[in-house]
Amino acid sequence: MINEEYSVEKIKDIKKRCYNFSLEVIRFIDGLDVKRIYFSITDQLLRSATSIGANIIEAKSASSKKDFINFYQIALKSANETKYWLCILRDGLGIQKDKVKPLLTEAEEISKIIAASLLTMKNKR
Repeated sequence: MINEEYSVEKIKDIKKRCYNFSLEVIRFIDGLDVKRIYFSITDQLLRSATSIGANIIEAKSASSKKDFINFYQIALKSANETKYWLCILRDGLGIQKDKVKPLLTEAEEISKIIAASLLTMKNKR
């Protein structure tokens, strides 16, 4: 599922990585054949996954360090929420684990990068 060039590089630029992750989630959702009951779940997944990168980008225009940190905190919350919705789809819909696993792995890695960045920003590292 994850673009080979993307996963081989393991992009270090968090903005680009989040952008590519958003595209992968969009493609994943587009390829699903789900019943109406799951529409709100896929919508929540789309919103949370694309929110990660959007908040990282928005942090660039922050008016203060506190504001900058706040955008990263929101991005981290969105990354964690994304993991939740992916698990719901995997376990509730029975979507093949090999389709969900790479997205879940990437969401976890992005979460860890953002969390580490927050610790550094807060001088707790």
